[in-house]
Amino acid sequence: MNLPTFVEKIRDNRQITPLLLRIGLATMFLYAAISSFLDPREWVGYLPAMLTSRFDAETVLRFFSVYELILATWLLSGVYVRYAALLCAATLAGIVVTNFSLFAISFRDIGLIFAALALAAYKE
Repeated sequence: MNLPTFVEKIRDNRQITPLLLRIGLATMFLYAAISSFLDPREWVGYLPAMLTSRFDAETVLRFFSVYELILATWLLSGVYVRYAALLCAATLAGIVVTNFSLFAISFRDIGLIFAALALAAYKE
Protein backbone atom coordinates (compact mmCIF):
# COMPACT_ATOMS: atom_id res chain seq x y z
CA MET A 1 0.00 0.00 0.00
CA ASN A 2 1.50 3.35 -0.99
CA LEU A 3 1.33 6.48 1.19
CA PRO A 4 -1.48 8.30 -0.68
CA THR A 5 -3.70 5.20 -0.44
CA PHE A 6 -2.96 4.91 3.28
CA VAL A 7 -3.78 8.60 3.82
CA GLU A 8 -7.08 8.19 1.95
CA LYS A 9 -8.01 5.18 4.08
CA ILE A 10 -7.34 7.18 7.24
CA ARG A 11 -9.31 10.13 5.87
CA ASP A 12 -12.27 7.88 5.08
CA ASN A 13 -12.36 6.35 8.56
CA ARG A 14 -13.63 9.14 10.82
CA GLN A 15 -13.34 6.95 13.92
CA ILE A 16 -9.57 6.81 13.82
CA THR A 17 -9.04 10.50 14.59
CA PRO A 18 -10.54 10.52 18.10
CA LEU A 19 -9.06 7.09 18.80
CA LEU A 20 -5.54 8.26 17.96
CA LEU A 21 -5.97 11.41 20.04
CA ARG A 22 -7.28 9.37 22.99
CA ILE A 23 -4.44 6.86 22.78
CA GLY A 24 -1.81 9.60 22.45
CA LEU A 25 -3.07 11.62 25.41
CA ALA A 26 -3.61 8.53 27.55
CA THR A 27 -0.08 7.29 26.78
CA MET A 28 1.37 10.60 27.91
CA PHE A 29 -0.56 10.56 31.20
CA LEU A 30 0.25 6.87 31.78
CA TYR A 31 3.96 7.44 31.20
CA ALA A 32 4.08 10.40 33.57
CA ALA A 33 2.16 8.56 36.29
CA ILE A 34 4.17 5.35 36.09
CA SER A 35 7.47 7.18 35.87
CA SER A 36 6.66 9.32 38.89
CA PHE A 37 5.81 6.20 40.90
CA LEU A 38 9.10 4.57 39.89
CA ASP A 39 11.33 7.62 40.41
CA PRO A 40 9.50 10.39 42.27
CA ARG A 41 12.67 12.49 42.68
CA GLU A 42 12.65 13.11 38.94
CA TRP A 43 9.14 14.61 39.12
CA VAL A 44 8.76 16.48 42.42
CA GLY A 45 10.48 19.53 40.95
CA TYR A 46 7.51 20.07 38.65
CA LEU A 47 5.06 20.41 41.52
CA PRO A 48 3.91 23.94 42.39
CA ALA A 49 5.77 25.45 45.35
CA MET A 50 2.45 26.48 46.93
CA LEU A 51 1.66 22.76 47.35
CA THR A 52 5.09 21.49 48.35
CA SER A 53 5.46 24.20 50.99
CA ARG A 54 2.30 22.92 52.72
CA PHE A 55 2.37 19.17 52.00
CA ASP A 56 4.97 16.46 51.55
CA ALA A 57 6.03 16.62 47.89
CA GLU A 58 6.09 12.85 47.36
CA THR A 59 2.60 12.49 48.81
CA VAL A 60 1.26 15.22 46.52
CA LEU A 61 3.01 13.53 43.60
CA ARG A 62 1.42 10.16 44.44
CA PHE A 63 -2.05 11.71 44.51
CA PHE A 64 -1.40 13.48 41.21
CA SER A 65 -0.09 10.25 39.68
CA VAL A 66 -3.26 8.41 40.69
CA TYR A 67 -5.25 11.27 39.14
CA GLU A 68 -3.24 10.86 35.92
CA LEU A 69 -3.91 7.11 35.88
CA ILE A 70 -7.63 7.74 36.30
CA LEU A 71 -7.57 10.32 33.52
CA ALA A 72 -5.72 7.94 31.17
CA THR A 73 -8.16 5.13 31.95
CA TRP A 74 -11.08 7.46 31.34
CA LEU A 75 -9.68 8.47 27.95
CA LEU A 76 -9.12 4.87 26.93
CA SER A 77 -12.62 3.86 28.04
CA GLY A 78 -14.19 6.09 25.41
CA VAL A 79 -16.96 7.14 27.82
CA TYR A 80 -17.79 10.86 28.04
CA VAL A 81 -14.65 11.60 26.05
CA ARG A 82 -15.45 15.30 25.66
CA TYR A 83 -15.33 15.81 29.44
CA ALA A 84 -12.18 13.76 29.83
CA ALA A 85 -10.51 15.75 27.05
CA LEU A 86 -11.49 19.07 28.64
CA LEU A 87 -10.10 17.89 31.97
CA CYS A 88 -6.89 16.86 30.19
CA ALA A 89 -6.62 20.31 28.61
CA ALA A 90 -7.21 22.02 31.96
CA THR A 91 -4.66 19.77 33.68
CA LEU A 92 -2.03 20.45 31.03
CA ALA A 93 -2.75 24.19 31.13
CA GLY A 94 -2.25 24.09 34.90
CA ILE A 95 1.07 22.32 34.40
CA VAL A 96 2.23 24.96 31.90
CA VAL A 97 1.13 27.89 34.08
CA THR A 98 2.61 26.53 37.31
CA ASN A 99 5.87 25.60 35.57
CA PHE A 100 6.34 28.70 33.48
CA SER A 101 9.92 29.01 34.72
CA LEU A 102 10.50 25.61 33.06
CA PHE A 103 8.95 26.66 29.76
CA ALA A 104 11.84 25.13 27.78
CA ILE A 105 10.42 21.77 28.88
CA SER A 106 6.72 22.45 29.38
CA PHE A 107 6.18 24.22 26.04
CA ARG A 108 5.40 20.80 24.55
CA ASP A 109 2.33 20.64 26.75
CA ILE A 110 0.81 23.47 24.71
CA GLY A 111 0.58 21.12 21.72
CA LEU A 112 -0.98 18.50 23.97
CA ILE A 113 -3.50 21.07 25.23
CA PHE A 114 -4.60 21.68 21.66
CA ALA A 115 -4.76 17.93 20.97
CA ALA A 116 -7.05 17.56 23.99
CA LEU A 117 -9.17 20.50 22.81
CA ALA A 118 -9.37 18.96 19.33
CA LEU A 119 -10.61 15.74 20.91
CA ALA A 120 -13.17 17.66 22.96
CA ALA A 121 -14.38 19.52 19.87
CA TYR A 122 -14.57 16.42 17.67
CA LYS A 123 -18.08 15.60 16.50
CA GLU A 124 -18.66 11.93 15.91
